[in-house]
Amino acid sequence: MPTDFDILVIGAGQAGLSAGYHLQRLGLRPERDFLIVDHAPRPGGAWQFRWPSLTLTTVNRVHDLPGMSFAETLPEGSESAPAATAVPRYYELYEKRFDLRVRRQVSVEVVCDRGMDGAREGARILNAETDSAGMIRVRGLINGTGTWERPFIPRYPGAQTFAGRQLHTREYHSADEFAGKHVVVVGGGISGVQLLDEISQVTTTTWVTRSEPVFREAPFAEEDGRTAVAMVEDRVRRGLPPGSVVSVTGLRLDDRLRAAQARGVLERHPMFVSIESNGVRWADGSFQHAEVILWATGFRSALDHLAPLRLRGPGGGITMTGRLATQVANDPRVHLIGYGPSASTIGANRAGRAAAVELTGHLGLPAPGSPAGS
Repeated sequence: MPTDFDILVIGAGQAGLSAGYHLQRLGLRPERDFLIVDHAPRPGGAWQFRWPSLTLTTVNRVHDLPGMSFAETLPEGSESAPAATAVPRYYELYEKRFDLRVRRQVSVEVVCDRGMDGAREGARILNAETDSAGMIRVRGLINGTGTWERPFIPRYPGAQTFAGRQLHTREYHSADEFAGKHVVVVGGGISGVQLLDEISQVTTTTWVTRSEPVFREAPFAEEDGRTAVAMVEDRVRRGLPPGSVVSVTGLRLDDRLRAAQARGVLERHPMFVSIESNGVRWADGSFQHAEVILWATGFRSALDHLAPLRLRGPGGGITMTGRLATQVANDPRVHLIGYGPSASTIGANRAGRAAAVELTGHLGLPAPGSPAGS
């Protein structure tokens, strides 16, 4: 495999595949002008690792990748199919249809700025060091690593003394494994309430969140989505860490959650202040015995490999620019998709196109007379 490319795309989830599609549409060729790498052994992005009970009827929505409908890859009566098999199959067929040639089981461990390239006047080079494909030299980078690899668990006093089991939603498989055990579910996002509902049907639960959850009866309208995206986009353009979308949209109270509410499952408790060997304790001294703590506390952007580029500001955020806030303000060679306002399947689609167009424009690609421009 060649080691020099104009553009490297890291990650073959929704964001990376969308970027690859649009790079190809702009005249660049896979494995010649740009390369997509992914750490997983199979297509599917983070979807392939989701819990089995997450079906196509329970996910919010799987948005189509550009140029190919998700629905056309589904057999009849597949609404209850596990998302962990249906979506990866879609991604696999997509990669084949557009010949994107994703290089798999390649993890980018670190990206460094290697300065000017003597062979190409005015070109600054990025070195991407990988675990299995050696050093890859590129002029531009589209990073679509998402968040799945960085589950977030907040620190609380006494956590290390807990004698039961602590796990993040990333490790969740089935509610049945908790039968007969009291489970404290921490988190007020969509995954938190879905898993709370599932687990409460086989055992007793306590629900804990930092802030009072807001439920809504009406379906999410386009305006709700635009408001949420605008909020996050404003933050990253100001160099602040992305905020929570749920804080703007609220939680949809569908039939399943209404049933859980009727069972008393959605009785929310404020955050505890400490963890003890056999449970959790609140500031007023009250205590809840527990054998399991499930942290549905979300994820953080998986960007550690970009640390040598010094993209983060003093507050930990990255100042973003560009039409859809995908371009790093202090290094226009680097685009982040799946970060901030593009951290959703539909957002990643639009961001993939914006990143491809803006980065090729910045790099002057395809250059007149080059193979990609011919």
